[in-house]
Amino acid sequence: MEPVFQAHQLVKRYRDTLAVNGVDLMVHAGERVALLGPNGAGKTTTLMMLLGVISPDSGWVEVVGHRLPHGRSEALAHVGFSAGYMPLAERLRVREFLRTYGELYGLENPFERIEEELERFHIGHLSSTMCTELSSGQRTLIGIVKATLHRPRLIVLDEPTASLDPDVALRVRTGLRDVCRDEGSALLITSHNMLEIERLCERVVFLSGGRVIADDRPDAIAKRFGRDDLEGAFLHLAGGHGQMPLPQETDRPA
Repeated sequence: MEPVFQAHQLVKRYRDTLAVNGVDLMVHAGERVALLGPNGAGKTTTLMMLLGVISPDSGWVEVVGHRLPHGRSEALAHVGFSAGYMPLAERLRVREFLRTYGELYGLENPFERIEEELERFHIGHLSSTMCTELSSGQRTLIGIVKATLHRPRLIVLDEPTASLDPDVALRVRTGLRDVCRDEGSALLITSHNMLEIERLCERVVFLSGGRVIADDRPDAIAKRFGRDDLEGAFLHLAGGHGQMPLPQETDRPA
């Protein structure tokens, strides 16, 4: 099976800071993968290179067979992106906001797809609501619906579940699992909510000091760091104890 997304030996330096140092990453169709690490680990820089916002100093990124930066337009046509910090258009109703993106994605009947995705996340009742009237959790859900409208091959979510109520977080997890299962979309997500990651993702890639130091199932990551759960492993890393040998190829999932 060909990877939906692949990064090879990414390196990015900001003046005297080596933000990303030889990152390899591969995500296949239907996979739900978390990119984790403490602040300064290189997560955001890696995501920005994935999206073609910045270019690596060396190495390369390929999305659905399109090499960046030259194939960026073709590649991003297959990517859906949302982040918890992204604003919505304040003066539009939800269906109008989503229709705008549906038309940009080239959907022939955006309203049919909009209703389908709103129902997937159990928020069909919000279609006529002004974006200014949405709660923070509802805004998060609308952003994720926007990212899934065009049936992307790769969904990239940057901190989408920050400060969500348990019922909204459940809708996010359930809806994203359904998208990956039903449409074969791959998911790459960053988050500081380790419990959510354990519930949603089947694979975790841990960054520390700009390098991949672990790439495995959540329970296997916790075991590698000698902790009971993923949160314990994260706290271990955040405390400055992340200098571990790089995993061998046999340690990584096939």
